[in-house]
Amino acid sequence: IMASTVAGKQRIPKVAKVKNKAPAEVQITAEQLLREAKERELELLPPPPKQKITDAEELNDYKLKKRKGFEDNIRKNRTVISNWIKYAQWEESLKEVQRARSIYERALDVDHRNITLWLKYAEMEMKNRQVNHARNIWDRAITILPRVNQFWYKYTYMEEMLGNIAGCRQVFERWMEWEPEEQAWHSYINFELRYKEVDKSRTLVMVHPEVKNWIKYAHFEEKHGYIARARKVFERAVEFFGEEHINENLYVAFSRFEEKQKEFERVRIIYKYALDRIPKQQAQELFKNYTVFEKRFGDRRGIEDVIVSKRRFQYEEEVKASPHNYDAWFDYLRLVESDTDADTVREVYERAIANIPPIQEKRHWRRYIYLWINYALYEELEVKDPERTRQVFQACLELIPHKKFTFAKIWLLYAQFEIRQKNLQNARRGLGTAIGKCPKNKLFKGYIELELQLREFDRCRKLYEKYLEFSPENCTTWIKFAELETILGDTDRARAIFELAIGQPRLDMPEVLWKSYIDSEIEQEEYENTRGLYKRLLQRTQHVKVWISYGQFELSIDSDDRIQRCRQIYEEANKSMQNCEEKEERLMLLESWRDFEDELGSFANKERVRKLLPEKVKKRRKITAEDGSDAGWEEYYDYIFPEDAANQPNLKLLAMAKMWKKQQQDEDEDEEEDPQRIRPS
Repeated sequence: IMASTVAGKQRIPKVAKVKNKAPAEVQITAEQLLREAKERELELLPPPPKQKITDAEELNDYKLKKRKGFEDNIRKNRTVISNWIKYAQWEESLKEVQRARSIYERALDVDHRNITLWLKYAEMEMKNRQVNHARNIWDRAITILPRVNQFWYKYTYMEEMLGNIAGCRQVFERWMEWEPEEQAWHSYINFELRYKEVDKSRTLVMVHPEVKNWIKYAHFEEKHGYIARARKVFERAVEFFGEEHINENLYVAFSRFEEKQKEFERVRIIYKYALDRIPKQQAQELFKNYTVFEKRFGDRRGIEDVIVSKRRFQYEEEVKASPHNYDAWFDYLRLVESDTDADTVREVYERAIANIPPIQEKRHWRRYIYLWINYALYEELEVKDPERTRQVFQACLELIPHKKFTFAKIWLLYAQFEIRQKNLQNARRGLGTAIGKCPKNKLFKGYIELELQLREFDRCRKLYEKYLEFSPENCTTWIKFAELETILGDTDRARAIFELAIGQPRLDMPEVLWKSYIDSEIEQEEYENTRGLYKRLLQRTQHVKVWISYGQFELSIDSDDRIQRCRQIYEEANKSMQNCEEKEERLMLLESWRDFEDELGSFANKERVRKLLPEKVKKRRKITAEDGSDAGWEEYYDYIFPEDAANQPNLKLLAMAKMWKKQQQDEDEDEEEDPQRIRPS
């Protein structure tokens, strides 16, 4: 044992030790190794030498060698069908059909569901004119794999090429029992048609009842001259699909068929029937064909019907998608009003007004309320049905939530409608109800305007009184009321109304009211009353426009002392506005006074007013931002009046600065004219 152990140790080779562990000068990377391997793959090997077989012994050796190679490949991997096919094709090339058949049978034992294997096997038999063997193979193939259409196609083609029509028909019948795809049925039909068997083609059962197959069936009947049968096929198709699975292609084909037969009325009925039942998105081609048909064979009315029908479908889809889109309803109603009868229009209006806004806010009702207005106008103007118009107005007024908001337009339109019907009592009752339920400025104005047109002035007075109780701060109402009394010749009553108006604690436009009162007194030539009004107004406000208007009023009176009175008012205004913070207003007053003196005053008065005018001075001031930080400086103009004693030094300094600047400019001009002149120091 020790000896064998020592001998074993001696047999183990010793590993050589690397003395130089420094890196090699030329380094080879893995990428280089892969690249070289790829390049060597592309190197062409020299072709094997051609072998010439001269006698039978060499041929047998060659066959034995090839067969051994094929058998070795099959034995290594039996499931690779390509090896079997190559083996069989090689045997076939040597005219060894029996051997090739044996190889195919062995391959089918390995994988009998391989389609390529069956096809190659059958093709081999057909090439070698082994018809019965080929039939046997096709029978076995379609029995094992009946859903492979390629077997059936090749089998029927072979039988038809051999002239075995009965056998081919029998194969087709066996195929149809499996209910294949529609192309197989078409192949069977075409086969029967090739041999003029029209009746047999017609009796084929439709396993695929699709629209295109119905259309092909009808075209088949039409092609062979059976027009009535073709029409019957289309009618059966329409009945078969019904309204649930309706398809535009069927109706297009049906219409074109009838068009070929010159049955234009039938075509028009088919198109209309389809358009009434097919949704708009699925009927684009139908609309297009219908339009083309009407342009070719219809009149102007027919073309308009097509266009209207198409637009109706569009609007129907819009209002279905968004029933509260009132603009779409308006367009839809405008369309149906122009083309259809009253009952259809009413139906659309009822559908539209049924879409009540979900929120009781006036902004959501503004568009909706016009549906009711248009409905009422349609009933009155187009249908001439006043009773139904009244019902529409009443239904609308009952629907509006008057406690939250109302629409004065509806009340006024209803009143105007009743007046057109010569029913004044209903009109007044309606407007009275409106004012009682939901008083509004527009309602009062409309009611007053109505009574004015009827010359019912006592009713107008009562309405104005109600209006002012409702809105006492409305200056326009006070003015209109006073103007009414003035027109009626009752100036005392008008003056009393104005007095009540200016005595109100709160007014929206008091300046307009005072102006109207003053203009009214001027028209009546009550100048003392006008002066009194101006004085009362100046006690409330010292606005410059009031003073100027007062002065112009005095100037407009035809009297001897009018100029003196006007000048006196300007002087009083100037004195009262000396402490006014708004210097622009005082400047406006002085400019108006200056214009007055320039036109009618003496030279002394003109100079006197000119001395009162202020000096315009440019100044700077700091700007403070919203957050309190310094935002820089800005320039502005200020007005300094002569009587302002605190600003006199500044005025003198400003005047001296202007004189110095002017003197400097004069010296510069002299120096430019005489350059040799020396400026005195």
